[in-house]
This record gives sequence, structure tokens and C-alpha cells, in this order.
Amino acid sequence: MRNILIIDDEINICTLLSKFLTKHGFAVETTMTGTAALKMMKEKRFDLVLCDYRLKDTDGAQLLQDIRQINPETIVIIITGYTDVRVAVEMVKNGAYDYLSKPLYPDEILTLVHKAFAHKDAEQERLASQPVESANEEEARETLLQRNQNDKNDKYVYGQSANSQELIRQIKLVAPTDYSVIIFGETGTGKESVAHLIHYHSKRNEQPFVALDCGSLSKELAASELFGHEKGSFTGAISTKIGAFEQAQGGTLFLDEISNLSYDIQVAMLRVLQEKVIRRVGSLKEIPVDVRIIVASNEKLSESVQRGKFREDLFHRFNEFTIYIPPLRERQEDLSLFVEAFVRQVEKELDKTCGKISPEVWECFRQYNWPGNIRELKNIIRRACLLTPEKEDITMSALPLEMKESFNQILDEVPMNGELTILANENDLKTVALQAEYNKIVNVLKEVKYNKTKAAQMLNIDRKTLYNKLRLLNINY
Repeated sequence: MRNILIIDDEINICTLLSKFLTKHGFAVETTMTGTAALKMMKEKRFDLVLCDYRLKDTDGAQLLQDIRQINPETIVIIITGYTDVRVAVEMVKNGAYDYLSKPLYPDEILTLVHKAFAHKDAEQERLASQPVESANEEEARETLLQRNQNDKNDKYVYGQSANSQELIRQIKLVAPTDYSVIIFGETGTGKESVAHLIHYHSKRNEQPFVALDCGSLSKELAASELFGHEKGSFTGAISTKIGAFEQAQGGTLFLDEISNLSYDIQVAMLRVLQEKVIRRVGSLKEIPVDVRIIVASNEKLSESVQRGKFREDLFHRFNEFTIYIPPLRERQEDLSLFVEAFVRQVEKELDKTCGKISPEVWECFRQYNWPGNIRELKNIIRRACLLTPEKEDITMSALPLEMKESFNQILDEVPMNGELTILANENDLKTVALQAEYNKIVNVLKEVKYNKTKAAQMLNIDRKTLYNKLRLLNINY
């Protein structure tokens, strides 16, 4: 019989959890203070601890550290009533197995407890069968991610800019947990690739990864695609269909453009997340599901909530961790890395050797705004390599018309000197200051070949401030 210790300063929670878990075959003891809990753990071995993050005499972070010193093998699950997921993530990073947020749902607690013990048993079996293996699971995932970053043939391209490194850090942080994740970013930034990486470096990586584009689902089809349907449940249902939740059983379900789901489907989705069961369309049978949910949107879900387009309670269910993917124009340092990686991929696809990219094309790439982001960049590289004869340099002629027109417009509109007079009164101190500022900005733009990101860095201002000054000083760019 597994021994469980419950630590919570609310007597009602201790009593209810104790009765519920005892009913399901566990030996349960409770206490309301951290001091008493540590004393109990020194006298008796507990397999698992359910611990409230906020206690009268300590907090979960300190208690976790003390528990690991007494018995590193004890599984710790944190109970928190606070919405700051960063605290919970930090706890998991420091050794907690997972966390539960209040209000508590008995079935959710039981599922997590069983999962924790199953994971521990599997890990012990793995270590027993491979006694030479010294790295723990977290270190193994760390090594795997690092190896993929160094693998030039890998299908994922890892940037080296500060924004990209922060993105990788967040993926590494949240992947080992079971948190639901919202991925936010513009079209083409690679939201599904990030979801794949989270799954790949998670404890579910040997189970299915299922992706579903909610933006392409009509109201009538959404329920069937998500939950499945029984034969004959509606016109055209000629056979039983297994939905995305069942397909992803034990693994990860990625729902792209989640804000497009209708209100009725959002209600059904909320029930699935709460009860961990689904019903196929046309069936009364409840089917238990165990999936990790990752959702993506190119608009902020919080804004969709404010507009009444998305349910607030469902948003908070999803919003255990949010990852923002910056657009390509904010990752200029990674541009050459992405281009080189895509050229290698296209060379394999076309079985040909592509030539070098001409300096003019490189300059066009740096000036371009990239509305389609990384997806657009990859498609442009594929087009350019296809149009360019083998081993010849890729020139402007291989680029799409709209890209060439945009580049030509920039060259035509940016002033080629920094001596334009703003006002005639040379004795006006404000005029002199504006003229000096105008000259400095234009000269810096010329120095960096009109790359606004580099210009802002050299001027020690952000891009938004630079754009405001360009408009104020009537500088076309």
C-alpha cells in the first residue's frame, strides 16, 4: 500500500482528500504545518506528498527542498490557489512532479497520483535494466535538446538571437511538465514546430502527437473531428470515427487557431478538460482521455475573451503557460542561419547544388518586413533555388515581384544624404536640435544600409521609438 502525506492548512481539504484517497486504496496521513510534516517524514517513509504552496509556517518551495533532503525518492505534488504559473513551473524545475490548482477536482487528483506512481515505477524499471545509465530524465532531455541544436540535418532550425534563445529556454522549461500551453505568434512564425518540440522533449514523447487546425472546421464538423462520432449518428456518418482526443491518447493534442471554435464546442471542450472524459457524437458512453493540450492562436486569446468571442473559463484552463514566438523581423540576427538551413533542405529536396546568395538579395532580405515570417522565407528560398540554374548565384530575378517592388521602393524613398533642411531659422535652438537629430538618424541609416533594427541599436533606442522619430522628422523609409 502506498503511503501519502497531505499538507494543507485548511482542515476541510485535509479531511476530504484523506477520505477520497483512502477509499481508493492509499494509506493517508495529514498535517496542517510544514514543521509537523518534516517531523513525520523523518519518522516514516512516504511515497508521495500533496503539499499546499502557502502554509502558515513555511512555503512550498522551502518545504520541497527540505523533503528532498530527507528522502529524494518521495514524489511531491504542489497544491496552489495562485494563478502565477511561473512559481509552479519553478517548483517543477526544482524537483516537484507536478502541481494542482484550486479548486480541486477529485478525479483529477486521482489521475495525477496514479500517473506519478506509474512514472516512478517505469523510471525505476528503466534504471534497473540499465545500471550504467547515470543521467536522470531531465538531464537526458537536456542532452537531447542540445544535440538537436547542434545537428545540422535536423528539421528544426534553432536561432541564436536573444529572442530565439529565450524561446528555447521556455520550451525546455515547460516541456517536462504536463501543463497546458498557449502558443501565440503571427502567421508563419512556427507555432506547430514549437508544439512538436514541447511534445518531443516531454514525458509523453513516445505517445502520439496529433495536430488539428480549428480554423478549417465548420461548426458541424468540429465535434466529430475533436470527439469522434458513432455510425449513423448523423447524415453521412457511414462508419464510426475516432476523434482527435482519442487519437492523441497518452500523448499531446495540438489545436491550432483555437479561437475559431464555436461557443457550443468551447462548452464541450471545457467539460472534457474538467472531467477528463469525452463522448462521441451520437453516443452516451463516456471515454476517459489522458492528453496534454497545446493550443495556438495568431491573436491574443485574452483579447478574444474581452470581445466575447472566447470563453473566459476555457481560456484560464488553457492558460497554464504561454509562449510568445517573435516575428522574423524581430529576429534579424537569425536571418542568415534560417536561410542557410533552408538552402540545405531545398538542395536535398531538389537534388541539386544551389549557388551563393548575391549581396543585393541579402540586402533585400534585411530590408524586407517578412509579413509571412519563417514560412514565407522558406517558400522564397525554395522558389529561388528552383528558378536558379545549378551552382549559379541566386539574384534578385529569382525573388517574387512584390518583394522586389518593396525593396525598390525603399531605395527610392530613403534620402541619399543627411543634409535636408527642416526649418529655415538657423538661430532657433529647437530647429538646430531637430536638424542635428535628423542628420544623425539618416547617417546611421546609411551606415547600416537602412536596417532599422541595427540603426535603433546604434542609436540606443528601440525600434518603435525610431519609427516614431522617422515619422516626426518626415523621413520616408
